[in-house]
Amino acid sequence: MRVVVCGAGIAGLALANQLARLGAEVVLLERAAGPRAQGYMIDFFGAGYDAVEKMGLLPAIEQVAYFVEEAALFDERGRRRAAVQYRQFARSLRGRLLSIMRPDLERVLREHLPSTVDLRFGAALTGVADRGDGVLVTLADGTELAADLLVGADGIHSTVRGLVFGEERKFLRYLGFHTAAFQFEAPRLHAALGGRFNLTDTMGRQLGLYALRDNRIAAFTVHRAPDPALPEDVRAALRENYGGLSWLAPAALENCPPAAEIYYDQVAQVELPSWHRGRVVLVGDACYAVSLLAGQGASLGIAGAYLLAHQLDQAPRIEDALAAYERRWRPVAEEKQQVARSGARWFLPESPTRLRLRRLALRASRLPLVDRVVAQTLAGKPVTAIAELRS
Repeated sequence: MRVVVCGAGIAGLALANQLARLGAEVVLLERAAGPRAQGYMIDFFGAGYDAVEKMGLLPAIEQVAYFVEEAALFDERGRRRAAVQYRQFARSLRGRLLSIMRPDLERVLREHLPSTVDLRFGAALTGVADRGDGVLVTLADGTELAADLLVGADGIHSTVRGLVFGEERKFLRYLGFHTAAFQFEAPRLHAALGGRFNLTDTMGRQLGLYALRDNRIAAFTVHRAPDPALPEDVRAALRENYGGLSWLAPAALENCPPAAEIYYDQVAQVELPSWHRGRVVLVGDACYAVSLLAGQGASLGIAGAYLLAHQLDQAPRIEDALAAYERRWRPVAEEKQQVARSGARWFLPESPTRLRLRRLALRASRLPLVDRVVAQTLAGKPVTAIAELRS
């Protein structure tokens, strides 16, 4: 079986890896000229953790993970107001929790691709023709690729989805936030951050900082925005939305890199009536973006890709595999989406009262039994679909 995978991000790399290991011929296309350095730190656990363990990649991922003591909220004077202890969260997950930068996770997946995978950077997809028993893909340079299956693993703004399923606006559910991530150097600030996520305790907007190994600092921002349209000048937008914050925010804005080095996007979910059409299927954020509010996008992307690969390997027909993949994985993705929407109002409180209530809830999370309830609420229902599959 020959498979063209569009998108060399987390889901696409995981899918190419597992398909190749199962004997498929894989062409992995990425429109960017090379690996992307932008991205923020993620809490990696759940079904994706199970999948990388089965793939034999867990030791390599553990080597690039970070030890995080806590995620702490600080007010405008730098006073610590509340925190979530990571050891408590990890305990509720039986220790199966890693904190890792998205670019580092991609690098591990990319470096462990089987040599048979044909990875092509600078390869933009421009056309798709489904031929019933296969698909013909056209690239921007005029190259045509024939395959048994095309997989769109190209993110929330998926080109494959746009070409095959329809224009983006039909399927995106905007959640009312914009987010950004970037890195910079500031030695004194780096030393002060310690081994924790440092987050502003603010209404309607939040800026977070954490120290990386190479003496760099990673910044994360999210703010409420009524309009999903992205600004033309993202650096100006960051200054406008976070310029009024004190504490560590001025240093982050002062060291903000050029726009090309900043990840900036709306916070949204994808809702599709079907994830596959003919010999084309979607995986990861292209079809079930849960958003950063759910906090499991990378894990679900890897797990969904792993499940799809195994369905393709086990089903008698490709069409049967695609149907089985969606039937098993859609309920998981939709449950995580609902978790995110339910917690949106607490993610960035809009009033002083809700801000105080969030602090109280986080302080209470340190109490016995309560910490387990909080962790289970953040994680959602456990997913067993991957653990049940043969390696």
